[in-house]
Amino acid sequence: MNLLSITVVLGLLVGAWAQVNVRRPLCDSPEAEEAALVAQDYLNGQHTHGYKYALNRIEDIKILSKPDGDDTYVLEIDLLETECHVLDPTPVANCTVRPKAKTAVEGDCDVVLKKVGGALTVTAFKCKTEESKEDLCLGCSTLLPLNDTAALDFVHASLATFNNITVNESYAVLEVGRVSSQIVSGGPRYSAEFIIVEANCTDDSCVPLNDPLAERGICIAEGVQTALTVDCKMFAVLAPAIDANNTVAAAPALPPLVHVHAGSLSHKHGLRHHRLTSHHDPHLSGLLSAESAESTETVPVVVVVDAAATAVPAADPAPAADPASASDASTSREVPVFVFKRDVAAAPAPPAGDTPAAQTEPVLLVPVCPGRIRFFD
Repeated sequence: MNLLSITVVLGLLVGAWAQVNVRRPLCDSPEAEEAALVAQDYLNGQHTHGYKYALNRIEDIKILSKPDGDDTYVLEIDLLETECHVLDPTPVANCTVRPKAKTAVEGDCDVVLKKVGGALTVTAFKCKTEESKEDLCLGCSTLLPLNDTAALDFVHASLATFNNITVNESYAVLEVGRVSSQIVSGGPRYSAEFIIVEANCTDDSCVPLNDPLAERGICIAEGVQTALTVDCKMFAVLAPAIDANNTVAAAPALPPLVHVHAGSLSHKHGLRHHRLTSHHDPHLSGLLSAESAESTETVPVVVVVDAAATAVPAADPAPAADPASASDASTSREVPVFVFKRDVAAAPAPPAGDTPAAQTEPVLLVPVCPGRIRFFD
């Protein structure tokens, strides 16, 4: 009886998976672009420290469709750090991507989305964040750990300089975004970005205001301890919409809360940049790869064209037997191709008694992924 039950269950599972249709749209198709931008915005929403990330490239996409009409999107995307902090309400599309020369930070993410009733929702993701150390010149500025003692002393000195020139308001450091140094004659020259918030100050002690509407901004400071410049820009605060009857029409969009790190001002011990949230898969979907974007190996479908054929249709990808393998980046992945036939001269007739050899010609393989690079590789 147990053997029969197991057989029935396995049969049902095989039948269910057999009905899953796997599609591979172009990585630069509107369908892929829509899903990638939803993933980008969702990942930025989970990222509570550091800077927003912008989509740079769609590496791969698979869509698993079931008979009930629900689609599961499995994406591999590359993101780049922008100069907009997560508290900055500026839309990502209007944010400047940090150039390579200033030590770009990249995010490689696998994202699983569900599309139900036309709406896309992220259900799982896995990200790896790392520096791009290419094109860095000898003697250029290099990132320092966010808890570097000398760099944090420079941040404190910069904040004191800014508070001395403000009128009727004082600020405290909310978070250190990044710090770097460059060796020049006389010692290291620092560059720092840090987030400030309104504070109540008594003598030399300042306590950040515990108010979502407290003014916040980003400061950029450069120089040495005894000779520095600091420039701070306050973030816009979205106020409630008031109608003609002086009633609140909609709740304000408040900035996300960021924990204030006392002492060292940074919870990123020894890290040189803020990382994206690394992993989220509450439903254990099995669709996330072992390592995000670790493998770029692709094995196209090899198609041989008969010279006598007059037309060859585009090759369709073979449907996946198991959707759990859809995002396994540790193995080679099948890439659909477009096949184009070229005219060839007719071969001479073989001598009598000989078997004619099959006539073949090269084919043009056009991979559908990865997509275009929006900023830099």
